[in-house]
Amino acid sequence: MGELLRLATAGSVDDGKSTLVGRLLYDTKNIMINQYSAVERASAERGLDQTDLALLTDGLRAEREQGITIDVAYRYFATPKRSFILADCPGHVQYTRNTVTGASTAQVIVALVDVRHGVLGQTRRHLAVAALLRVPHVVVAINKIDLVDFDRGTIEGVAGQVRELGAGLGITDLTVIPVSALLGDNVAERSGRTPWYRGPDLMEYLEEVPVGRPQEGGPGRLPVQYVLRPQSGAGGELRDYRSYAGRVERGSFDVGDEVLVLPGGHRTSIVGIDLPGGGSAERAEVRQSVALRLADDIDVARGELIASGQKPEPVTSLDATVCWLGDRALHVGDRLLVKHTTRTVTGIVTAIGGRLDLTTLGEEPADELALNDIGRVGLRLAEPICPDRYADSRATGSFILIHPQAGNTLAAGMVA
Repeated sequence: MGELLRLATAGSVDDGKSTLVGRLLYDTKNIMINQYSAVERASAERGLDQTDLALLTDGLRAEREQGITIDVAYRYFATPKRSFILADCPGHVQYTRNTVTGASTAQVIVALVDVRHGVLGQTRRHLAVAALLRVPHVVVAINKIDLVDFDRGTIEGVAGQVRELGAGLGITDLTVIPVSALLGDNVAERSGRTPWYRGPDLMEYLEEVPVGRPQEGGPGRLPVQYVLRPQSGAGGELRDYRSYAGRVERGSFDVGDEVLVLPGGHRTSIVGIDLPGGGSAERAEVRQSVALRLADDIDVARGELIASGQKPEPVTSLDATVCWLGDRALHVGDRLLVKHTTRTVTGIVTAIGGRLDLTTLGEEPADELALNDIGRVGLRLAEPICPDRYADSRATGSFILIHPQAGNTLAAGMVA
């Protein structure tokens, strides 16, 4: 089976996200017969004329009864060419935070637009989130084309709106595909009812879009998650062993590489790379969980960063863009916890630089950020962290803001 692709769906309410996902699962034969039979029965109980494929993805009974999707539903499916993890995100504006969650690790985001309504405010918000999170590939599926009799002029008019919005947001890889999720046109096979459309169907695009390892050629970054201390050997003797476990978030490490342990700045080298479950390796690649053994006995704790190549500078202040997810608005002077990779420090908001106007796509002045606002903030930190720019690394250039007492996530942040 081919490599893994992570994708997320987004769109306004009733744009047909769940129906599209259900259609993908059905047309690629990724549902069981008993699942489909259950959906047929539920559709009949609702008095529907045809099977509602949306019920394949709306897994919660409460969601089915309301006819909406209210949480991120993760689905796994596969074709002979590739396997997929899909995050089906909700459409209501108050659940934009869920879309941020689903899109944060996505390599492709599929945003739906109802051809009858064109680009709406929520469309602008979802594409702004995709641009902000630098999702590598963005697909806009113009849905329900059967309801306009597959009219080329109407469809291409909406496609023009979408491309203009994408250009305004700085999205460099944007593909527009006209589909009917209900009938299957251009979902898993090309439709004969859109002969003027020369692009791929959605499934063809998802199977062929290039997926590379992120920042695999850049400097190495491993945030320390655990310190592994001396262990008992096979004969009960105490092994003199210490290593530093975590996931490689950027670049790679080789045995013999010189590294820095930050923020302290201790310089040493790698003498061994241990793998989970035993065994060792000469190289650790991005996204690989390993334990690094270092040449020198230095004091390393959870939250510190092992870095090779060009080092990030430890900082105690941040200028960043955040998507505010908290129910209470953010103000200057608020105290929060800043979690960057495995390190958590106390921070205070020193400035709110502005807020994204989703209509003009410009920045407007703001003295607070409310739920789902996207804006610029300044933060002062009690202890240093070592971020990269988000433009260079999604993993080490991002952070979250946490309520210091309740412990809930308040914002997703990207380092400028």
